[in-house]
Amino acid sequence: HVHITEFDKTGGTSVNQRVYDMEREGMHAADLVIAVSNMIKYRLMNNYGVPEWKIRVVHNAAEPMDQSINHDASKIMETDKIVLFVGRITLQKGPDYFVEAAKKVIEKEPNVKFIMAGTGDMLPRMIERVAQLGIADKFIFPGFVNREEVAKLNKIADVFVMPSVSEPFGIVPLEAMWQETPAIISK
Repeated sequence: HVHITEFDKTGGTSVNQRVYDMEREGMHAADLVIAVSNMIKYRLMNNYGVPEWKIRVVHNAAEPMDQSINHDASKIMETDKIVLFVGRITLQKGPDYFVEAAKKVIEKEPNVKFIMAGTGDMLPRMIERVAQLGIADKFIFPGFVNREEVAKLNKIADVFVMPSVSEPFGIVPLEAMWQETPAIISK
């Protein structure tokens, strides 16, 4: 069952040959390979040589979340709009695009707060970049959030943004949309 490949994790650059070899060996040894999207199916065919007849696409889905969840947003002014990012803070998820876009948004609309929830190898760099851009007072970095906390964040968010550079099939935007939070996602 393939959710993501080494090509997706690295944005197609600096593929770890050991990881690639293990992925390829496993898929070729399997009787059937389930991919979460057509994008992954074609990646498996083109980059791993998996025959098309061996691959089935089964799309992800989001389970209903507890609609009764409330959140105390007292730290955020009522006039501020909330832009939400939830995910691993890694190259694949595009957190740097989120930060750079935030700077442009703030220049046009100062009453906006940005929440970047998650952890990953790029988190220290993103915090540093936010400080360099002079927008630290507009950012909240809550770290890792569990499913219930994600639901709370979706409740207060005006928009969810997923600027991934490679996203085989994200569940987080499905959860946002299920909670009627508008979602902007990359192609």
